[in-house]
Amino acid sequence: MQGHECYHCKQWVGKGEAHDCWTTTEAALTQDLSEDLRDAWERLRETAADFGEQRIYASHRSIMFSRRACYFFVRPKKSALEVVFFLRRTLRAPQVRRTERPSRSKTAHVVQIRHRDEVEPPLTDWLREAYQTGESPAPKGRSPKTRRAR
Repeated sequence: MQGHECYHCKQWVGKGEAHDCWTTTEAALTQDLSEDLRDAWERLRETAADFGEQRIYASHRSIMFSRRACYFFVRPKKSALEVVFFLRRTLRAPQVRRTERPSRSKTAHVVQIRHRDEVEPPLTDWLREAYQTGESPAPKGRSPKTRRAR
């Protein structure tokens, strides 16, 4: 049988067969979660939805929460929900496992959630801050220094 292996999902795709491994749903991404993780996911989604108007959608292996741009996303894993949120400052807290700088103005913070009780402050405060800063424009960077003529 002619075809190829999809380099994203590793599924065999026959010649001429339609294949779209990028299109998914929240239900598909959360269907295999344990009861604790499902409870945590439901509480996290409900908390974020209460922040206000936004778009919540599934994309590849993540569930995205966005206003004009994505302000946080969740990667459901077997043992935890990996939550990545974007702030204009870098947090130093025991809950934050890792930080990255995807742009000059924002820092991505990675937190793992294993139980519903972890979806409470300070995490919910950070998510609200990410939601609020997602709507305002990034602060202007410093202008280049000019040299004084001698």
